[in-house]
Amino acid sequence: MNKRIILTAAFFGALAVILGAFGAHGLKSMVTPSQLETWQKGVEYQFYHTFAILYLSTFARYKNKLIGFSFLSFVLGIVFFSGSLYLLALKDAYHLSFAQVLGPITPIGGLFFILGWIFLFLAALKDK
Repeated sequence: MNKRIILTAAFFGALAVILGAFGAHGLKSMVTPSQLETWQKGVEYQFYHTFAILYLSTFARYKNKLIGFSFLSFVLGIVFFSGSLYLLALKDAYHLSFAQVLGPITPIGGLFFILGWIFLFLAALKDK
């Protein structure tokens, strides 16, 4: 599990850098300042939770199921929260009509982030 956690964190970290650079350089002329802020918020939260996933690798040796739940929650949070923000930011530039329904998805991603932190708290509490 440790290797999987580290590989996932490395993937999401590299992707966050790519998406951040794309937002800073490629999107400026394509989206409104508000949409660019939305994009950057997605990148910001992806980075925060990439580091959280990486931190989980320090607990992986304990074979604690709560760490697995935290890992899954953070991954789902990145996909739903940051992913929906990316699509919402691009909906006008790329005429993504389906993106209108993504608004309610963002808070679900936020809930996954919260659950990930709660599971991490419980795992640390349980650790001897």
